Amino acid sequence: MTSIDQLCPNCGLCCDSTLFADVELRAGDDAKRLKKLGLTIEKKSPTKLAFAQPCACFDGKLCQIYQDRPKRCGLFACGLLKRVKCGEMTANAALKKISDAKKRAGEVRDLLRSLGQRDEQMALTHRYAEAMSAPIDMADEAGAEKRGELMLAVNDLMTRLQKDFLR
Repeated sequence: MTSIDQLCPNCGLCCDSTLFADVELRAGDDAKRLKKLGLTIEKKSPTKLAFAQPCACFDGKLCQIYQDRPKRCGLFACGLLKRVKCGEMTANAALKKISDAKKRAGEVRDLLRSLGQRDEQMALTHRYAEAMSAPIDMADEAGAEKRGELMLAVNDLMTRLQKDFLR
């Protein structure tokens, strides 16, 4: 069993919007074909196309268009995968870090829902921004406490992702 076979199906953070809000298409990606496969392709700028995360073709474990996935998806290897491949880390240690990151991302999602942000089709960073930009009700101590918990949880998650997945 390869590192990808062990790690990727147990992770999915690159596809579920935890790591990325969107994925830009690259030269050679056929936007029309990708759209037919189920991706929602949008203009990110006048010259760039992207599809939003969470990816519509991710089933929670695997990419449903793996053989036909966009180039950027095929080229991405997270920091954990790189370290396991080069022998700096065991697959079991990487799986533990994946489990910890997924647990923390779940806590962030739970806090977002408790604050009224329930749009699971929106990227995690966008959900956070929306929740934090909502007006603060100074009389709602519980809500203010939840926002504080959310800020700490997001900070912890982002620190973990930066350290383990994005380098």
